[in-house]
Amino acid sequence: MAPTTPLRFPYRHELRLPVIGLEAEFKVFVDDEEVVPEELWRTPYAFIEEPLLHRGTKAAQLPTGGAVYFDGGVLEVVTPVIEIGAQCTARAVRSLWEQIEFIRAELDRWETRSGKRARLQAFSCHYNISYEIAAVERNRNRTIQKLALLLAHLLPAPVIVTGANRESTGVGVRPRRDRIEVTFDFTPDPALMSATTAVIVGIVRDVIAWPSYRVEEIAKRNIPTIAGLNPGRHTTRHGWIARAFHFPHDPFACDINAPIWSGDKSLRQVAHDIAAHFCKSISAVSDAQSESVLFSVLRGETKSLLDLEKRPAAYDDIGRAVRWSESTPPLPRSRYERVFLGLGSQKPIKIGDEWLTPVGVKGWYHAVFKDAHGEEQLLSIDQLADLFV
Repeated sequence: MAPTTPLRFPYRHELRLPVIGLEAEFKVFVDDEEVVPEELWRTPYAFIEEPLLHRGTKAAQLPTGGAVYFDGGVLEVVTPVIEIGAQCTARAVRSLWEQIEFIRAELDRWETRSGKRARLQAFSCHYNISYEIAAVERNRNRTIQKLALLLAHLLPAPVIVTGANRESTGVGVRPRRDRIEVTFDFTPDPALMSATTAVIVGIVRDVIAWPSYRVEEIAKRNIPTIAGLNPGRHTTRHGWIARAFHFPHDPFACDINAPIWSGDKSLRQVAHDIAAHFCKSISAVSDAQSESVLFSVLRGETKSLLDLEKRPAAYDDIGRAVRWSESTPPLPRSRYERVFLGLGSQKPIKIGDEWLTPVGVKGWYHAVFKDAHGEEQLLSIDQLADLFV
């Protein structure tokens, strides 16, 4: 038998660390007429002038670390994966707004070239959180499907009060192979989005560690919830969703301070009590500013978007008027963030005696390089993490 030669860059299909990532979908309007992005531009390369790493015919890797897709009639912007830890939720929100600001700047240039006006209308936001429980630790009471249903009872109240508006339609939880995906509205205020992300990730990460995902665990742990909430089946990916008609009252239309929920509590009080139960896990993944905004909204000291009579106009022109605040305390980049920002620069890197040039990104865990001979090499971001510091 011929001796085997060890691979220069062994393939790795999983990340070492649990991560989060955000996705935001936008409808595109040109001269106030809704358009289908792939019909207007075919690919993102048609309106983006800067050189981009390859991701596919309808997708491109951005120099700001994330990516842009044309997907199902909307324009989708996504962050890189960001490892879970202190301040990770603020990093994820910052990254999402950096991708949005890049796209907005490129649309501004396209407007100048075309003589047309393009705007992005908020459609949805998806919050992805790693589910890394090993197969041997799972059982019939601890499946990712049961986790999704459990979260569909716990998340709606704090998420709705913190980030919903009068035209919101629901909170969804979808089980994926290696992650939980929470589907919700895009929140055009970065501070409220940071608070919303903090409460979602904090609750999900705490519950993932529970030994059982049966809904009865909520009562066993004395966690308040909305009496009468009965989530329905999500339209996609076998998940669950809580829409207005799944509640005893419409949470998007009612006065969130009215004592009509779970006996004599307001929706705001229920939301606060749920979040307070998970305050340690929320604090572990958020930053002080996001946590402060979250509980200020839940206590009624800061207005929720549901305290307003109408959905704010900011939803209809994302990235132009509202931007990531430069006054926000600076956060150091995480290891995985640095990898994707380094890839976006498209500069060659040296591994051992070889120089490799990034030419593309595959999925969320791998980058494609070409060596000096033009051969492609696939490396995981874990293999690259020590090279981008």
